[in-house]
Amino acid sequence: MLGSLSNCYDFFPVKMYQLLGDIKLEFDDSHAAYSNESYYRELDLDTATAKVTYSVGDVEYSREHFASYPDQVIVSRISASKPASLSFTVSLDSKLQHNLRVSGQNQVIMEGSCPGETKENSSANSKGIQFSAVLDVHISGEKGTVHVLEGSKLRIEGSDSVVLLLTASSSFDGPFTKPEDSKKDPTSDSLNTMKSVKKLSYANLYSRHLDDYQNLFHRVSLKLCKRSNISSQTIPTSARVKSFQTDEDPSLVELLFQYGRYLLISSSRPGTQVANLQGIWNNELKPKWDGAPHLNINLQMNYWPSLPCNLLECQEPLFDYITSLSVSGSPAVWALWPMGGAWLCTHLWEHYTYTMDKEFLKNKAYPLLEGCTLFLLDWLIEGRNELLETNPSTSPEHMFIAPDQKPASVSYSTTMDMSIIKEVFSSIVSAAEVLGTSNDVVIKRVNEAQSKLPPVKIARDGSVMEWAEDFQDPAVHHRHLSHLFGLFPGHTITPEKTPDICIAADLSLIKRGEDGPGWSTTWKAALWARLNNSEHAYRMVKHLIVLVNPEHEVRFEGGLYSNLFTAHPPFQIDANFGQAPSFWKNCIIFVFPPYEGLN
Repeated sequence: MLGSLSNCYDFFPVKMYQLLGDIKLEFDDSHAAYSNESYYRELDLDTATAKVTYSVGDVEYSREHFASYPDQVIVSRISASKPASLSFTVSLDSKLQHNLRVSGQNQVIMEGSCPGETKENSSANSKGIQFSAVLDVHISGEKGTVHVLEGSKLRIEGSDSVVLLLTASSSFDGPFTKPEDSKKDPTSDSLNTMKSVKKLSYANLYSRHLDDYQNLFHRVSLKLCKRSNISSQTIPTSARVKSFQTDEDPSLVELLFQYGRYLLISSSRPGTQVANLQGIWNNELKPKWDGAPHLNINLQMNYWPSLPCNLLECQEPLFDYITSLSVSGSPAVWALWPMGGAWLCTHLWEHYTYTMDKEFLKNKAYPLLEGCTLFLLDWLIEGRNELLETNPSTSPEHMFIAPDQKPASVSYSTTMDMSIIKEVFSSIVSAAEVLGTSNDVVIKRVNEAQSKLPPVKIARDGSVMEWAEDFQDPAVHHRHLSHLFGLFPGHTITPEKTPDICIAADLSLIKRGEDGPGWSTTWKAALWARLNNSEHAYRMVKHLIVLVNPEHEVRFEGGLYSNLFTAHPPFQIDANFGQAPSFWKNCIIFVFPPYEGLN
């Protein structure tokens, strides 16, 4: 038990994304004397395998790690170039309350609990999510041994190589089951998974992992040049990012594009939860903004690459999430943001336009779109000039100067509200045409309502109005671009159909400026590309590819950390996901300079 953390639960907020724990490897001091020239670390996107190699004296050590979706196991293989040269201690640890025990001579079991909620009118906490992890050790070599240390660690001595297997589970049983009501046994589940995994060799596990991963990853390739000016095998990724402003190496853009696809494959698969603000990569006890799925751009941007980058299966957790919101009903939607659920529902019709999957449209998408549409029809009220309006209404995280000269954030019929509603109404009308239900009562109500929705307005200065009235903007460089939703990711503003609004959108983007966190930079790149403005779109691409030091630099102008995570700060994964379709779907034709071999 982590006694030092036992009291922190008294003030620990709940309902946040939690890290499970760590595998700790403790090597002898001699390993600290490795040769700097020999040290090499990589993440191979083609195989989704992390690798480390280094030499101590005349012995080369290597580690390979991969997480297998089909077998639900994390696999590590540690080896040495000389027989009987591998000795180290392995254990499990967690920042959450937990217990450790050893089973047999080669297995460590960790069982723990997340903090529960404080009960109403009581100082006692309810039961939190329970979790378990099982670590299994397999050694090779005639001289290799394993023995138990301190009742919770395993010591490996004189082995040729070691394979570590980690399975884990929790008592989470869906969004509608309270932790205290869950019947799931995470330890039993973890042990059962381990029992199945142990029947497979390392080669089998790796082969099954590759078959699964590469089936997704190999669907799309991007080649901007015949060859790179930089040898990516010898220059650290951080150095490549740092030099991009001067060398503009197109192969780094290729890498960043595929990295976004790799991250989505690795964090959102059928049966998982949605990829949150950090995807799944959280190393904090209390993640920023709870590591939650935020619905005013972040979650939606996470799934922008799923369709244009041919990762349809990775979008399934999003549809499960939308379904869960529809079941929990309007109170949940209201608490999250009235237009949040509607924005999510635009992904349903988008999915159909890519797949032409009529069964999905009929059985999954249309019922959700219909429920969303009914909510929006009820939410709209008759207002000024016999037009329909939303009231109250906000533009995410932004404010305006009210007539009394005070800052305010709540008005009526913001441009984003109306843009999302138009997108949903257009989607369900199109879906009804495909399904032959255009005479449905709901569709008739939508057709009547569409003619009463206020148009996008142009302000006195020629930009798109964010609010229903031409209020003064106290923060013209605000990070959100909510009033341009209809341009992207929406489809109601286009250079062909609404040229005047596009001219106003161009001015709006210029007013917003080029600074902002990574996700904002990515959104701007997509917006400029939709306007066919290659110069500005590429400026945003370059704005994103700037090296940021997470420890010494607070930056709100985009940028990348040394591992290519996008900077907010702190780290948010949305821009990693958003940049991929921005490059692919919207930017490729217009944005990049005429590199040799562009295809």
